[in-house]
Amino acid sequence: MSSETSAALSLLSAGAVRERAHRLLTMGLEDRLPSFRIHLDRIDSTAELVVQTTRETYPSLAVPFHSRWRHFSVNGVDRWAGLAGQVAWPDRATRARAEFDLAMVSVFLDAGAGPSWRYCDPVTGLAIGRSEGLGLASLAMFVGGAFSSDRRRPLRADADVLANLSMTDLIRGMQVSDTNSLVGIEGRVHLLRSLGRLLASKPAVFGRFDMPRPGGLFDRLASLADDRTLPAATILSELLRELGPIWPSRLMLGEVPLGDCWKHPMLTTDDVTSQLMPLHKLSQWLAYSLIEPLQNAGIAVTDIDGLTGLAEYRNGGLFIDNGVLTFRDDSDALREHDVASPLVVEWRGLTVALLDRVADNVRRRLGLDAKALPLAKILEGGTWAAGRRLARERRADASPPVKIISDGTVF
Repeated sequence: MSSETSAALSLLSAGAVRERAHRLLTMGLEDRLPSFRIHLDRIDSTAELVVQTTRETYPSLAVPFHSRWRHFSVNGVDRWAGLAGQVAWPDRATRARAEFDLAMVSVFLDAGAGPSWRYCDPVTGLAIGRSEGLGLASLAMFVGGAFSSDRRRPLRADADVLANLSMTDLIRGMQVSDTNSLVGIEGRVHLLRSLGRLLASKPAVFGRFDMPRPGGLFDRLASLADDRTLPAATILSELLRELGPIWPSRLMLGEVPLGDCWKHPMLTTDDVTSQLMPLHKLSQWLAYSLIEPLQNAGIAVTDIDGLTGLAEYRNGGLFIDNGVLTFRDDSDALREHDVASPLVVEWRGLTVALLDRVADNVRRRLGLDAKALPLAKILEGGTWAAGRRLARERRADASPPVKIISDGTVF
């Protein structure tokens, strides 16, 4: 392995995300960052808002993990659980493969939808936007067999179908029209096609007991589980290493695709990873979303706080809207910013580090430790919901406080 390849692989981990995010935070506390100032005196009020928001939704503090599965419920009805409970699965692994299929396809369709898109739910008649709408739309496509090559077995996603997914199919499934536009529809189609091609190219990983499919990763992870136990960080590492090539037009190092990894001028090092800030938002969101299928299949997932908070616009918006972060140049709030810009990279990196600070504060207020209230539950309870709440209060379209140019494959 070359030194560049080794250095690249070192960035494909939650540990690298956390370490570099906290380096940015340290520089910010010294007032050395180019885009944002940090006001730690606002952390207490932010943590209190998170506690208040959590108690309103989960009065008993029985908070579930922050994952894609939360978006398959409407008005308290868990649609996937209801459907899956009626299927005569031959064993737990078969169900887990189907749930991996669903979670992976749904998460890769889950980058920001934009403020105007809505999914008209045929069951309730509700018009539902953003992540919840994307979740329901992808679930409906999955249940309808949109990703299966076998009409008799609709609850699956096969590599060949994903590789040949048409724009028309996704437009129809997402109910996109001239009056219901979805940000980054082309990027989403290309991402699923890339996923399908990659799955087909790795039958040893994704097709050990079936045709290549996302669910084949369950068998790979099960094989890595020592005594039916698997650290959460291992889930992420496998996702990043096995699926890295699907991401479009991103940085590479030693011929290793770095995924959701960007440059920030302040993150200098003395090696080839200088200025690189890994974030891996969608991959970590997916890692969180694979925990429950693994648990249901009898595999204990440990060290869930080995993953980091998610560097996305609800968590990040919480810190700007509540005054923890302020723009160094006020006019930046009015401009649009590319996801690769130092400002967005800085904002996202600070978000990861500040989520750790808020999590510690929230636990102290509730008298709970990290085992009882891992970061995955604080996100759900939590920071993500509080960020959305503030966005709705401050802007009519509930958009984030940073205007982002997105291709539908980042966050």
